[in-house]
Amino acid sequence: MFSHRSFLCLGLGFVAFALPVFSQNQPKKPDRPQPPTRPFDAPGAPKFTRLDGKPGVNPPVDTGGDFVIGPDYTPAPEMKAVEGVPQGKVQQFQMDSKDCKLFNPGIARNEFGTVDPNNPKTLIVETHPIDYKRTVTVYVPAQYVAGKEAPFIVTHDGPGMGKPDMNLVRILDNLIAQKRVPAMIAIMISSGGGDAQGHERGREYDTMSGLYAEFIENEVLPLVEKNYGVKLTKDPEGRATMGNSSGGSAALAMAWYRTDLYHRVLTTSGTFVNQQWPFNPETPGGAWDFHSKLIPESPVKPIRIWMAVGDRDLLNPNVMRDDMHDWVEANHRMAKVLKEKGYHFQYVYCLNTGHSVGPAKAQFLPQALEWLWKGYPAER
Repeated sequence: MFSHRSFLCLGLGFVAFALPVFSQNQPKKPDRPQPPTRPFDAPGAPKFTRLDGKPGVNPPVDTGGDFVIGPDYTPAPEMKAVEGVPQGKVQQFQMDSKDCKLFNPGIARNEFGTVDPNNPKTLIVETHPIDYKRTVTVYVPAQYVAGKEAPFIVTHDGPGMGKPDMNLVRILDNLIAQKRVPAMIAIMISSGGGDAQGHERGREYDTMSGLYAEFIENEVLPLVEKNYGVKLTKDPEGRATMGNSSGGSAALAMAWYRTDLYHRVLTTSGTFVNQQWPFNPETPGGAWDFHSKLIPESPVKPIRIWMAVGDRDLLNPNVMRDDMHDWVEANHRMAKVLKEKGYHFQYVYCLNTGHSVGPAKAQFLPQALEWLWKGYPAER
């Protein structure tokens, strides 16, 4: 096993890409209009606590609620490698869809699709089967004790082969050394490709069920344990899941539908909108149903959730015109219903940022992770 100064890539193959040749006279596609800025004090927004606006200032890690940060940002010092801090090991392997039980074959859409005339909340999408490979990147902290069950975090949209997410790795090195989080293993899983309705990523991330959590539990985690000689905790208090955009809705779905497996969730620009496909009559609004139906109408679950969204995050009415494709409104609604139900949550509104919250993430991620793991001992 190697330190993350020289990480190991397992099963790496070489792929030749054929790049299309475009005519110089080919018309340029029009740029998508930038979403409007939504003020933090707009009607219907949560009652935010405005921090002092100085770069580098984040919400406290010992409280919940709604906070505003920005408009300027400073990368957290935990983003940098620090001399003397033990460095974990970063390794990778690939999973072939042909060996997958739940998502074989993969799918890809032929074109975006058209509104179903019998149900304006969904699309008619033609797809075709595909084979694909997914990369799994695994970080094992230097403090891991062989044979001992370790807490872990699953992250969605993991990096490709040969390109590990060193930002998260450095953050974990530093936080673990400072005993601000437990000595956790990080499992960064890439999707099956594409995006949204009719694509493999959409099938995995936007589906309102525990299926993706079951895929990870039964097909990914056993390979992590086998390949790297580690043991992963079965305690849901020691398991977290994190994602951006549709990866964020997938993170919450994993904990919501499989609370026996996950209790801690971190999302940025969570796609808590109507993007599920194919249509499911039990959740007709897709992930919009989290805040419109599921959370309000269900007993409180043992889930701790940290969320962030940008003030210029996505506003995409798309062809369905269903008023369920505003990322800011969806996250605002999530924060308000979580507060009403008494959940442990922290919600951060990032000024001067768009989808995926840009430079704000480099500032807040260490403290967000520390908040997420509150209540779980650094040593256990």
